[in-house]
Amino acid sequence: MTLPVNAASQTLESKSISAAKVTWDASTALRQLKDGDKLENQLVGLSRDQVLKRKSAKKQMINNSQKSASRIYQSFSIYQGYAQLIEDYDQDGFFQTFSVTFDADVYSYDHINSAKVYAELYLSKNGGDWIHYYTTEDFVIIGEDDNDEYEVYTTLNQGYIPEYYDVLIDLYEVGYPDIVATYSANDTNDLYALPLESTDYDPDYADVVYESESHGHGGSIYALLALLVTISLIKIRR
Repeated sequence: MTLPVNAASQTLESKSISAAKVTWDASTALRQLKDGDKLENQLVGLSRDQVLKRKSAKKQMINNSQKSASRIYQSFSIYQGYAQLIEDYDQDGFFQTFSVTFDADVYSYDHINSAKVYAELYLSKNGGDWIHYYTTEDFVIIGEDDNDEYEVYTTLNQGYIPEYYDVLIDLYEVGYPDIVATYSANDTNDLYALPLESTDYDPDYADVVYESESHGHGGSIYALLALLVTISLIKIRR
């Protein structure tokens, strides 16, 4: 999933998985992240403006009269969101693997308090452009229930230099091209200035330990062998 970010030859590559938070724990999520296949996504590496333009173009293809006739009026919000830093192999303080968790809510005036939604996630390096890195699967939210928190685990594989990155979440109702709620580092410090880097900047060093075997009163086996050779030479000379 390597896609151009801009006119330069820089590429971004990442791998993410997501699910309702109540369906897994951290160890299960990490195992699935490492074992799962990378999924192609044509939005990865695009700026937020580019993503919105694509969705706007699709909006023109929708029959608005049919949609508005069947759509139930609902309002949405993201109650909270936060990130967790997970893996930093070279221990330089910049992490290649992290998670983002958020709780989306829906409000309805028609006594239907659930909705099917999905989210687009972005990273911004040092206050720069928002760059897309993941589209979640569709999931269901229910009213203001905090048991429907959604979680995304990500490993950055290529193109992310060691820097501080902000996170932005755009929420969409499935079947409709307009953003229904947004939550970002502007709303909480928990999504602000995350120290991240991709795996090409985070090598997994292996410590090599050399061990020597000793016997007796602190003497090494080599000293014992040398002593035996010396005794043999003395016997031969005699």
